[in-house]
Amino acid sequence: MAAANDTADREIVTVRDIGAPRELVFSAWTDPAHVSNWWGPNGFTTTTEAMDVRPGGTWRFVMHGPDGTDYPNVITYLAVERPAKLVYQHEGEAAEHVEFHTTVTFDDAGGKTRVTLRAVFPSAAARDRAAREYGAVEGGRQTLDRFAALVAELAEAGGEIVNARVFDAPRERLFRAFTDPEQLKHWWGPDGFTNTIQAFDPRPGGVWKLVMHGPDGADYHNESVFAEVAEPLRVVFDHIEPVHRFRMSMTFDDESGRTRLTWHMRFEDAAEAQRVRGFVVAANEQNFDRLARHLGTA
Repeated sequence: MAAANDTADREIVTVRDIGAPRELVFSAWTDPAHVSNWWGPNGFTTTTEAMDVRPGGTWRFVMHGPDGTDYPNVITYLAVERPAKLVYQHEGEAAEHVEFHTTVTFDDAGGKTRVTLRAVFPSAAARDRAAREYGAVEGGRQTLDRFAALVAELAEAGGEIVNARVFDAPRERLFRAFTDPEQLKHWWGPDGFTNTIQAFDPRPGGVWKLVMHGPDGADYHNESVFAEVAEPLRVVFDHIEPVHRFRMSMTFDDESGRTRLTWHMRFEDAAEAQRVRGFVVAANEQNFDRLARHLGTA
């Protein structure tokens, strides 16, 4: 006898193995800079209005069909377990909207990542209607095909690590928190680190030298050169010392008075990016925690 909570008759399940580690796959799935390049079936494009990937956060977006029709959508995140799982509720904002509950899992598959997209509808009839009128089954397959192609491009491009968070502060304030060395020294780095800033010249060609003092007493000398500084929108610098060489692109996007801060770290060596991904992602999240506390928004 089937269990009382069996949902098999009202599910659409789509599975795809992606040829990249799950940290990279999870980042690509949750980064608004990438999602517009793969979300939706063939022929669709997506405009993201707001994306806050944390429990209780929302993703508001409009899908533009190949026939010119717009489909407003809102997703509310119920659980975010990086890099293993996302759970969210989907609601359409059109008159004939479709509601369903989705769990996305990212499982290690021998160096690849198995992405399983499980959409559960309120009833079997609702599931059948989504498949019949909206092409949900084939649309899910095409979406994961497009996602796999995007991840392949990122992996081939040299290795990228992405962290993003929405802060409850205007972007001018976040921009100053980074470009003012008197503020920067108090929050830069993972938990337990302190900083001595030796030089900081935030303009193209300017040099940033600092020593990060670890909680174990070790000193880590760092040197970077700024490539772009566009107040209050964007900062780009090349980290050239000591071992890890990468380009950091910081974007400060306004979201109705709040700010989405996104860090894109593009490594010269893709293999190096994969080796350090595990601890760098966690360290960047700790860095965001420290920035939030500095801003008084933790």
